[in-house]
Amino acid sequence: MKIYTTPMCQEVVRLAGVSQYTVKQDNNFQGADLAIVLSETETNTPSIKIKLNTFKQIYESIDRISSRLKTEKLHMDQFKEDYSNYVNPEGDLLDERKKIKVKVYSNFIREIVEDMGFSLVEEKPDFLVFPDYMKDTHNTDINNEIEFMGNQAVEIPSHKNAPLHPLKRAKMRYDILENRLCMKP
Repeated sequence: MKIYTTPMCQEVVRLAGVSQYTVKQDNNFQGADLAIVLSETETNTPSIKIKLNTFKQIYESIDRISSRLKTEKLHMDQFKEDYSNYVNPEGDLLDERKKIKVKVYSNFIREIVEDMGFSLVEEKPDFLVFPDYMKDTHNTDINNEIEFMGNQAVEIPSHKNAPLHPLKRAKMRYDILENRLCMKP
């Protein structure tokens, strides 16, 4: 079976136990029997579409690929142990996080903020969280909002400015949010 994937998905494909695949830079999956791609990627090739924003999504994607291709996943216990403190906060920590109101720009950030247990709002946020590429836009409303929020504006690296390895990328983003949002003004 000819499997193609993208650089963003490559590590998850490997962790799912797939040993034979081709990494395509250009999303041209012609000739592939199967493409393993991010959920938003358009393709006419039969595909497994995955999400890699939260730790839960990463683990589910690994399970999904492994189940579909009947491969044996690589040993994940160390990863789960390393990242367990980021996933599904409980008790007092979750109660405290629910009190922190966060406005987000970007679906990938929304998923992470929700996973961490913070409250999403549209008005009167304690924090504004936005992807780094928004600073480069010429949208004066967003730029003014970022400027107005000052230290309560939190910039998150987008795919082009984050590690390709999905667990390292998620850890970096969770760390930023943990360090900034848990310091309620």
